[in-house]
Amino acid sequence: MNQTVELGEINASRPLADAGAMPLKSKTSSRRGIPRPPFIASRNRVMAKPSQLVCQQLENVSSVVLEEYQDIIKHYIRGRNGVYALYKGEKLYYVGLATNLRGRLKQHFKDRHRNLWDRFSVYLTIGDQHIKEMESLLLRILRPAGNKQIGKFARCESLNKKLARDIKTLQREELTSILGSKRKAIVGRDSADDRPVLAPYVAFIRRNRLRARHNGGFVRARVRADGVMTVRGATGRKFNSPSMAAAHVIGRKKNGWDFWQYERSPGEWIRLAHLRD
Repeated sequence: MNQTVELGEINASRPLADAGAMPLKSKTSSRRGIPRPPFIASRNRVMAKPSQLVCQQLENVSSVVLEEYQDIIKHYIRGRNGVYALYKGEKLYYVGLATNLRGRLKQHFKDRHRNLWDRFSVYLTIGDQHIKEMESLLLRILRPAGNKQIGKFARCESLNKKLARDIKTLQREELTSILGSKRKAIVGRDSADDRPVLAPYVAFIRRNRLRARHNGGFVRARVRADGVMTVRGATGRKFNSPSMAAAHVIGRKKNGWDFWQYERSPGEWIRLAHLRD
């Protein structure tokens, strides 16, 4: 029985050529006449589409449609996740999120928002992973009159207080450079330098914490206010540079700026070398 081929451009029902038959002809590329085998894969590769948050939208629609055309609207938004906005005329009144948009909008005809809005917009999302933060972001930017809360982020560090501290630190340094000050030299056990390498960067290292990957886990370190490093497990040892601390951990010379990471924002760890970029 003849075999069949299920690949390339040969029909699945066409038998393979016998040993004495003419060989299959290779196609020739349109560029420079370069031959290519008959079973070459297509050059058109499917590119991965970027993920999206909002998949459909219905904007600036009269609230009348919720009653007069409820079957259509129900088909669009019933049981759907998303963020919605209520308007009075052209003015934004309220922003909210819901896992059942139709039910939430109908609810607003009866609660404290009744008669305070006459138009709405809905933005349907794929899943509900980020809609709470999206709602909080909109509330903090727009500050609608109908919202009592301004919105909170689950893990977000406010930079306002940090900015105030950094400005005060810079002002003290400027004042010291102008008036002069008796500064006590800081000498680390592992360095002859008077000033620890990380001293100028302490204000940018969140919670004064560092970490590094080593032997399948993480090594933890801290940076003191004067820039001196201490490594967890190295009791009594102090290091005036990240490279000295890294060499102590792995037992050989190592560029500490590439070895150590600092937490720039909650959960975001990046190479210490970024501070010098």
